[in-house]
Amino acid sequence: VQLQASGGGLVQAGGSLRLSCAASGRAFSNYAMGWFRQAPGKGREFVAAIDWSGGSISSGDSVKVRFAISRDNAKNTVYLQMNSLEPEDTANYYCAASGSFNSIVRGGVNYWGKGTQVTVSS
Repeated sequence: VQLQASGGGLVQAGGSLRLSCAASGRAFSNYAMGWFRQAPGKGREFVAAIDWSGGSISSGDSVKVRFAISRDNAKNTVYLQMNSLEPEDTANYYCAASGSFNSIVRGGVNYWGKGTQVTVSS
């Protein structure tokens, strides 16, 4: 599975962005999908994950009420809607795929995409 994330950019605090991740290769609907982020000098952090059907979703505590993950299996795409952005959300955001939802929420990933940079100014 090849993953290509897009939609990052520079936004003011309080603003919104929507990230997209387009998948190609093996059947997209077979995989749980997720988003992770990594800020300068910090480790990679789990942001959100969604199972193959969209019926199960998990989000990190720091983004739970502000970010929403969704997917469109017909378009082989997963989205991350980010609202009420804060400077602390500044990071490189990575799309990921896993054969197991229970695994990806614990950081178990089979495929990583290249990141897309999100910068939130105060």
